[in-house]
Amino acid sequence: MCGIVGVTGNDRSVSILIDGLKRLEYRGYDSAGIYVNDEKGHDYLVKRSGRISNLEAALTPEVKGLAGIGHTRWATHGVPSETNAHPHYSNDERFYLVHNGVIENYQQLKEEYLKGVEFKSQTDTEVIVQLVDKFVVDYKMDAKDALLKVLRLISPDSSYAFALMDREQPDTLFVAKNKSPLLVGLCQGYNMVGSDAMSMIDETNEFMEINDHELVIVKPDNVTIEEFDGTEKKRDSFKVDMDPSAADKGTYPFYMLKEIDEQPAVMRKLVQEYFDSDDQPHISEKLLQAMAESDHIYIIGAGTSYHAGLIGARMFEKLCGVPTTVHISSEFAYEQPLLSQNPFFLFLSQSGETADSREVLVHVNEHNWPSLTITNVDKSTLSREATFTLLLYAGPEIAVASTKAYTAQIAVEAILAKALGEYLSRDAAQNFDLKHQLGTIANGMQSITDSKEDIEALASRYLSKPRNAFYIGRGIDWSVSLEAALKLKEISYVQAEGFASGELKHGTIALIENQTPVIAIITQDRTAGLTRSNLEETQSRGAAVLTIVSRHLAHEDDNIIIPDVDELLTPLLSVVPAQLLAYYTSLGKGLDVDKPRNLAKSVTVQ
Repeated sequence: MCGIVGVTGNDRSVSILIDGLKRLEYRGYDSAGIYVNDEKGHDYLVKRSGRISNLEAALTPEVKGLAGIGHTRWATHGVPSETNAHPHYSNDERFYLVHNGVIENYQQLKEEYLKGVEFKSQTDTEVIVQLVDKFVVDYKMDAKDALLKVLRLISPDSSYAFALMDREQPDTLFVAKNKSPLLVGLCQGYNMVGSDAMSMIDETNEFMEINDHELVIVKPDNVTIEEFDGTEKKRDSFKVDMDPSAADKGTYPFYMLKEIDEQPAVMRKLVQEYFDSDDQPHISEKLLQAMAESDHIYIIGAGTSYHAGLIGARMFEKLCGVPTTVHISSEFAYEQPLLSQNPFFLFLSQSGETADSREVLVHVNEHNWPSLTITNVDKSTLSREATFTLLLYAGPEIAVASTKAYTAQIAVEAILAKALGEYLSRDAAQNFDLKHQLGTIANGMQSITDSKEDIEALASRYLSKPRNAFYIGRGIDWSVSLEAALKLKEISYVQAEGFASGELKHGTIALIENQTPVIAIITQDRTAGLTRSNLEETQSRGAAVLTIVSRHLAHEDDNIIIPDVDELLTPLLSVVPAQLLAYYTSLGKGLDVDKPRNLAKSVTVQ
């Protein structure tokens, strides 16, 4: 989950690296560091624990160069510290390395090849850079061959994205990857590498893909791609249409609030992108045909994306009549269920880089099963490797806690479900006026976000002091309660859980104490009364109850009233006040809303 950026051939290397790292900070912020070389015999290594701002403050005017590598860390091996910060370097200070991933056999490599070598850190990464140096010194190999030898020794279940610099070849970046994301950025007169396009978007919009088990040599004026056996490969570049300013925070105190407020615009953007003038969704016929020929849809996701999949599954079953199940990617990858004869796989990932989901996709591709990635990042790994891609058009999402990507995922699933249902001639889909509904939802989202002061007051009253909280609901409301609870616990550190309200009496109600917050989501006609009854059960045991209710189901004493929309789409509205409750709870505690402890946005390690 670390972030990597590198540049060669530009005297602005320090500022380019720092700007790139700032855009990658969502991947981890335990520590950060850069190494730069001016190609005249001067080089500089600067590392600091904590945020990139700490690193930036430590940079003095003499730190400059024509080439360099940078890293922002989410700790896997070794505690967050300056010592464990990247770049790591060999004991003779010739080689410098940054790494995203996990080297599964690093201990074995250390014991077999590096006995007697003094290590400065506790990381798996240092083993790799010390190995490269050993093979150069002891075996008289050049840097390229030494790195290739090391790459062959790394176990295939390891994940890595490497950028290596050699003081004796200061204009060259040696780059390789397996499972972890990495791109080459092609610039005018210089070149870059980065964990994603956003890290380089201020410098270029032209990129080159790096495949697993390739060695890429990046120089200021050329890029060479080789397989591990030395076979050179040619590859076309691609362009990414991305506005760098879209990732700016503007006047907002935190990205999360900005991204919550952007949700109405995202809904309108999706209508613009996916509907024709006849109010019909336009989805690739090849995609619809592949889905129509399947007998079961498997939705794969993690965290928030998994929660969005739970909503999508109901849509595909109700609008299309196709059996659909949702699976946590990290579980599915290693405990695959018994599959149907003709499966179709749908991957949900904001970043398109989620390691566990990619592990599933690799297996899917081995069997030539059709697949679709719904993602916010065009040309991301999952997008490139799946059979089909649909984009979220949500714009950059920077805050660790996902908001607009979640609602965009649900909306795109709804669009796809309607299109597939119409392709299959299902009445439920043909009678579903989705375009109109999404317009109503956009307006409804706006009305909720315009009521921030009321929601802030509720957060202060109900959630500022308790250490525990519960969201409850039935059916689709239960699915939303899982996401609502996740938002609360990941940024405010309140131990929050989402429960099917009917399950309370089967054990969970024992946890209810005086003033324990219980938040009920009530948007479904059939189960509204049941959820209210369950809520009363908690209230009789001392719970402090709060409600999020559709207008036509509202009672006089309800707290948050949301506009009426089709029952399948209520998650698009009911989640917004939950997002704001989490935001204001975190804000009220004086926490860093955008960068909660121990978390990173893009999980690129397993």
